[in-house]
Amino acid sequence: MSIPVLLIISVIAFVVIQLPPGDYMSAIKAQMESLGGLTEADAEKIAQELRQMYGLDRPMYLQYFIWIKNIITRGDFGYSFQYRRPVSEVIWERLGWTLLIATMCHLISTVIGIIIGIYSATHQYSIGDNVATFFAFVGLSIPSFFLALIVMYVLAVKIGVEPGGLFSQRYMFSPWNWSKFVDLLRHIWAPVVIVGFAGTARNMRVMRGNLLDILNLPYVLTARSKGLKERVVIYKHAVVNALHPIIMYQGMVLPFMIQGEITTSIVLNIPTAGPMFYDALVAQDMYLAGSFLLLVAVVLVIGNLLADILLAWVDPRIRYD
Repeated sequence: MSIPVLLIISVIAFVVIQLPPGDYMSAIKAQMESLGGLTEADAEKIAQELRQMYGLDRPMYLQYFIWIKNIITRGDFGYSFQYRRPVSEVIWERLGWTLLIATMCHLISTVIGIIIGIYSATHQYSIGDNVATFFAFVGLSIPSFFLALIVMYVLAVKIGVEPGGLFSQRYMFSPWNWSKFVDLLRHIWAPVVIVGFAGTARNMRVMRGNLLDILNLPYVLTARSKGLKERVVIYKHAVVNALHPIIMYQGMVLPFMIQGEITTSIVLNIPTAGPMFYDALVAQDMYLAGSFLLLVAVVLVIGNLLADILLAWVDPRIRYD
């Protein structure tokens, strides 16, 4: 079922990206006219020749079939008009940092969120529970771009650290060494904390609510009545079943992290796929934007498939036959 889902997503993504009027050559035409030296007729003639060269004068459905056929048969995602390079090269050179930041955010938010959620549920209405609940509401309420602005202000004004980017100016183009690695650690924590804050808050609230429900079920009372230690009752019997929503959420967490990474990277000027995707949408670089959306969809579909398998492995009661 994943294959037809991906095909439908690719059609929707390609159509949505082309819905705004004009195309990338329209932006080129406006740029040529603004620079002067060319009349509107000459600029339109050049833009039309470029459309014929890149196949943009063909019907939308034909452009889509050529694009998807090249992806399936040759792994060719098309040509980026904005970067003047193949789309695959533009995406792959930025995808590494994107996946690194998104994966770190995912691991940290999942582990910390589960731990805090377990503590809050087992210490309901305590001071620690109230503090954790308050920060969970804050984490779900503050937009990532606003939190990024706050972090930039604190780094630049209060701490005196150079904000933005993944490296300081002197290490940006230098070869890898221990000093450059330490400089990376000094910068990479900011996007990880910003993007992972909302995920931590969500995991904490889901874990707390679900575990509170399970702790009141009859089988937990039966386990306690048998004389089992409270630690065994919570971690062996209750927590395992409370993890089901967390596991199901893992299938869509990476695209969610990439979504938060887009705005954060734009604010912090980080060379990831976020600013690239935003620029591609603004410039109507359809093959670049469409290919990135398709890759995110692939990650989402595969993630949901793996989450289903993991859920069936954790809980033997779940079967799909």
